Amino acid sequence: MLEVKDMVVAYGRVNAVKGISFTVEKGQIVTLLGTNGAGKSTTLRAISGLLKLVSGSITFEGEKLDGIPAHKVVERGIAQSPEGRRLFRRMSVEDNLQLGAFSRKDAAGVKKDLADIYELFPVLGERRHEAAGLFSGGEQQMLAIGRAMMSRPKLLMLDEPSMGLSPIMTKTIMNTIVKLQSEGVTILLVEQNASAALSLADRGYVLEVGQIMFSDSGKALLGDDRVRKAYLGAD
Repeated sequence: MLEVKDMVVAYGRVNAVKGISFTVEKGQIVTLLGTNGAGKSTTLRAISGLLKLVSGSITFEGEKLDGIPAHKVVERGIAQSPEGRRLFRRMSVEDNLQLGAFSRKDAAGVKKDLADIYELFPVLGERRHEAAGLFSGGEQQMLAIGRAMMSRPKLLMLDEPSMGLSPIMTKTIMNTIVKLQSEGVTILLVEQNASAALSLADRGYVLEVGQIMFSDSGKALLGDDRVRKAYLGAD
């Protein structure tokens, strides 16, 4: 579904992503792991069309994606729930969700998807008219995921969805990711909770300073001594 090939992305003269290549197959959960500054969020932002490539290519469903404006990337079927949620805090839950469907013209479909989001996250439906800024971190994460889903993405990119959340809420978010996959959504997951991410992932890539150091199935990486020592706190 998605192929990133020899991608280089820079901030000024500094290359943040240094020629990485990876693929995401339809129906998979693929995770990108690494410490702060490894290039994970930069990679997602480049795929979303928010950052230009220095070199390399991004292909989605056989069509070139790099160089396309961000709103056109959404129309192609890719949505991102960004790090830090980036909600419109003074706007209501429902208005935030409606903004996720900005590129759609099918009013009946948008209405149905809104109902589906409220079924997936009942607290959002119960408090749909309240300002997003009044919600807890976990509830805001639900809203951020819901907003991304309102564009009906084929590929959903999640950037640090468990950041700052309690263990119970983290488990809820991870269970939601599994449920979305079961409904046919392909997921590219950036997550510092390496254990949780690899437990879900069909495939994982470990980044260090803008380069892919390891790649394998999620299960294999979870049992890899190098990954365990570096990211799972194992002796």
